Amino acid sequence: MTTEEKTPDSPEARTARLNANLARVEELSKRLTAALTRRRHVDPALHGPAPDVYMKAAAAWLAEMMQNPAKMVEHQVNYWGKTLKHYVEAQQTLAKGEFRAPPDPGPRDRRFSNPLWDTHPFFNYLKQQYLLNAEAISTAVGDLETLSPEDRRRVEYFTRQIVDMFSPTNFLGTNPEALERAVETDGESLVQGLENLVRDIEANQGDLLVTLADREAFKVGENLATTPGAVVYRNRMLELIQYEPTTEKVHKTPLLIFPPWINKFYILDLKPANSLIKWIVDQGFTLFVVSWVNPDASYAGTGMDDYIRDGYLRAMAEVRRITGEKQINAVGYCIAGTTLALTLAHLNKAGDKTVKSATFLTTLTDFSDPGEVGVFLNDDFVDGIERQTERDGILSKFFMSRTFSFLRSNDLIYTPAIKSYMLGEAPPAFDLLYWNGDGTNLPAKMAVEYLRGLCQQDGFAKREFKVFGQPVSLADVTQPLCAVACETDHIAHWRGSFNGIKQMGSGDKTFILSESGHIAGIINPPSKDKYGHYTNDAPVAGDPDAWLKGATFHKGSWWPRWGEWLKAHSGPLVKARIPADSLAPAPGTYVVATPVLEPTS
Repeated sequence: MTTEEKTPDSPEARTARLNANLARVEELSKRLTAALTRRRHVDPALHGPAPDVYMKAAAAWLAEMMQNPAKMVEHQVNYWGKTLKHYVEAQQTLAKGEFRAPPDPGPRDRRFSNPLWDTHPFFNYLKQQYLLNAEAISTAVGDLETLSPEDRRRVEYFTRQIVDMFSPTNFLGTNPEALERAVETDGESLVQGLENLVRDIEANQGDLLVTLADREAFKVGENLATTPGAVVYRNRMLELIQYEPTTEKVHKTPLLIFPPWINKFYILDLKPANSLIKWIVDQGFTLFVVSWVNPDASYAGTGMDDYIRDGYLRAMAEVRRITGEKQINAVGYCIAGTTLALTLAHLNKAGDKTVKSATFLTTLTDFSDPGEVGVFLNDDFVDGIERQTERDGILSKFFMSRTFSFLRSNDLIYTPAIKSYMLGEAPPAFDLLYWNGDGTNLPAKMAVEYLRGLCQQDGFAKREFKVFGQPVSLADVTQPLCAVACETDHIAHWRGSFNGIKQMGSGDKTFILSESGHIAGIINPPSKDKYGHYTNDAPVAGDPDAWLKGATFHKGSWWPRWGEWLKAHSGPLVKARIPADSLAPAPGTYVVATPVLEPTS
C-alpha cells in the first residue's frame, strides 16, 4: 500500500500521527521550559500554610495515641479490616476467571463517574482503596481531641486538600478516561492538553492557574453586561452607571448598588435571562451601579477610607445630585456590603440620613467565626500577603483567584485541570466561569487593613475599627435593612452573616436565607424556578440555627420577595428618569481596562 493509499485508521497512518504528535510535544516542552523561567518571585507563605499546622496535627495524633491507645487501635483495625476485606473480594473475583470488579458499596463520588471505575478490576481497586484511605485519614483527623477549634478547622481543611490532591483521577496513569482518550486520538489529546497547560502557565507569568472558560467566547458589553445605560460620573475609584428605565413610572427613591471590588460588577448582568440589574430596572426602579477601578501599583496607598470617601460617599452624592432626591436606597454585595455597613455607621453617627434603607447580600460584618475562608486568615498567610503587597503595591487577582478556587478545589481546580490537561478539551463557553476568571486586584493598603482590622481583629463587631479616625460599631447601623445570605456559601457563611446582622442597631430587619452558594444563591432569577429560600417572622436574634429551625421554606427565587420589601421603602411612583449625561455607554471603561501588573521593585 502506498502512502497515498493509507486509510486514516491504518497502522501506518496512526504511527505517522503519533510521530507528529511526539514532535509537537518536543516543541511544547521548549515553550514550557521558557514559561517556567519567567516565574515571578512570590512570598513562600502564599504557597501554603506554615509548618506549624502539620506539627500541631502530628503532636495531637501522638497525644491521642498516648492518652487513648484503644481508640487509635480501633481506628487502625477498622481501616485494616476494610482494606483487607476489599483485597480478598478482588482476589476471589479474579480467581474465578472473571474479569470484573467485586461489588462496589459506594458511596457515589462524581470524580469517579466513568463506568470503568466500577467495572474494571484495576481501576475499581484503585478507587475503593483510595476512598478507604481517605475515610481513614479524615476519621483520624476528625477524632483528634487536643486541638483548639481554630487549629482543628485548619488541620481538617488542609488534610482534605491533600487527600483530594492524591485522588487517582488526578494522574494520567490511573485515570481511565484520559488513557482511553489518548489511545483513541493517537496521543493528540495529550498534546492538546500540554498545549493548554503551556498556555495557562504563559498567561500567569510562570505560575499555574487553570483557565475555566473560553476567553474568546465572551466580550463584556457585547454578549455580557448588555443592559442599556450610561456612565454618568467617573473618578479615580469608580464609574457610576445609570441604567435606562423600561417602565413609564419609577419609584421616587433611587437605588444604588455597590458590588464587590474583588470581582467585577457584571456578575449582576451576565445576560438578560439572569440579570439582576435588568430585573430591578424592569420592576420600576431608578438604578445606579458602581463599577470599581481595577487598581495597579499606583493605588498602593489607597485604603478603606479612600473607598468610603471617594467611592461610597461620592457615589451617593452623585445619585442625589442627578435625581434631585435627598435620600437613596443602597445595596452592598460581599465585601462591598461590609464597607456599606461601615459607611452607614459613619453617616449615622454624623446625623446624615442620606441612606433610607440598606440591603446586604452575602455580607460578613462579624468575623468572630469567618467560616471556611478563615483557614487563610492566620498570620502565616496574612504576613505573607503583607510582604507581597509591600513589594507589588497590590494584592494580585492571581492570589485571590487561586485562594477562592481552593475552597472548592475539586470543582474549580482538579476537574477543570483533568479536562484541559489530560483530556485535551477546550475550556467551555460558560459565562459564569468567564466572569470568575476576570478578576481584579486590591490596593496594598486596603487589602491589609481589611484582613488585619476586620477579618483578624474583628474590629467592626468589637467597636474598634475606625472610619476617618473614629471607631464605628454594628449598633450604629440603624436603617431598615434586608439581608440575604446563602445556605452553602463557602466565602461568607450564612451563620456569620446572621450574627453580624443581629448586632446592628436597626429596629426593622428582614433576613432571607437562599439555597445554594455565594453566586448561584444570589443570581437566582424567578424564571429559573431553581433555588428556594427561607424566611422567619421572628426577630433576627439569638442562635442562627434556631432561626432556621423556625423558618418557612418558599419555593423559587427571593428576588420578588425582596422587590416588594424594596418598593415599601422607595416611595410613590414618578416619571421615569432618563440618563441625562453620558461619559460612555454601559458597561463603561473601567470594567474592561487592563491595569499594569508589574511589581514596583
